Amino acid sequence: MGLMLFPGDADVASPDVSWSYTGFGMFREWLARTEGFVLAEMDGFGGDRDWSGVSTALEPLLNHPDDDGPDLTPAQCAAMLPRLEALLDHRLPEAGDPVLRRRMEDVSELVTVLRTCVNKNVELIFG
Repeated sequence: MGLMLFPGDADVASPDVSWSYTGFGMFREWLARTEGFVLAEMDGFGGDRDWSGVSTALEPLLNHPDDDGPDLTPAQCAAMLPRLEALLDHRLPEAGDPVLRRRMEDVSELVTVLRTCVNKNVELIFG
């Protein structure tokens, strides 16, 4: 069992991105580190650090229950895109680092899904 993020357009041909719950957790931990903080220190993730003390365009994704909670709006998807695209532009995977290569593949798939949400003006569904 796992988690899938997909556009709320009811089109089965739309792109999606999926992880095991463990894989999604590792992906979000990695994203948080790239943004300069430790996810486990944050409120809701075992710590007591308030999200208001963190400045990242990726907060809607990072501070979201795994498969519950509100869908992300097209505006939230649009706001996250530039940061995720910047990661793709500046974090080229090294041939010898399979973990980084996997994370970059995840970012690339997520960018495709978010672009679809923005272009079709639909929510990002966590399911």
